[in-house]
Amino acid sequence: MTAILGTMVAILAGLIAVQTPAQDDTASTFLPDPRSQPSKYAYECYSLFYTPFWISAFAVIVAFQLYEDFTAWTYNAVCVGLSLPFLLQPILFPSACFHSPDAKRQLSERYSTKANLWLAVYSFIGNYWYTHYFYSVLKATYTMPAHRLNNVPIAFYFATHFYFSTYHVFSNACLRKVVTTFEAGARRTVLYVGVVVFLSYFTAFMETLTISSFPYYSFEDRNMAYTVGSAFYGIYFLVSFPTFHAFDDELDSTEDGSKSVTLWDTFVSSCGYGMVIMCLLDFVRLYLDIPLVVGIMP
Repeated sequence: MTAILGTMVAILAGLIAVQTPAQDDTASTFLPDPRSQPSKYAYECYSLFYTPFWISAFAVIVAFQLYEDFTAWTYNAVCVGLSLPFLLQPILFPSACFHSPDAKRQLSERYSTKANLWLAVYSFIGNYWYTHYFYSVLKATYTMPAHRLNNVPIAFYFATHFYFSTYHVFSNACLRKVVTTFEAGARRTVLYVGVVVFLSYFTAFMETLTISSFPYYSFEDRNMAYTVGSAFYGIYFLVSFPTFHAFDDELDSTEDGSKSVTLWDTFVSSCGYGMVIMCLLDFVRLYLDIPLVVGIMP
């Protein structure tokens, strides 16, 4: 694993070394420009502000093994509760505490509403369908007490939402840094793709590693889960990271002809890219010649 990540970092360093810096070096940024993209800026700042809270809550639960006393209802309460600051933000805090123009928009027109819907649909598809690829290919199992939908703990549908909300804000920051730091061209495009690949694998590996001490999510071969499994899980993000980075990018634009993204557009977009991911997962499964089993617990 160290060799894999080390090789990726070395390749990225080489790609960065051959880039041409952008003419306007003051434009280089991780966060959206609060002047030209105030809606995205506020949403991402809010997400970054809340992220340490849910991570700390999970860290305490795992470190002190509080999960040993959890019932199915406890898992639901914890995961739903931690997801609500994201899900309810467009309704209760439309300004996102960072002066978002969303506060002056209808609920259906707010960037935060659309971002949450895009991620919620993606999270649902991921749990309802993709989890069975982990069951079949990596022989993963969830054995804690849980209320289930399609043999996936319902609590994890909500947990995925706040996990993915954080992941995609961090990926946005990294990809934006590439776009705003270097001149457009073939070399920057290759770097952009390289960053997407690295972030996808690294995110998948770190999630697998950080939950390894949770005994009720296990794999038949944990070393395989870290290496092959991280690449398998990383397929999700190969598609979703660049997609979410570009999502509703013209919301705050004042130029004529700027694209307006509706809630229906958002729903269809998430479903469409979700199908792309599912096809890629299935291509890998077919290559490995492993049957896919989707069903309830015996």
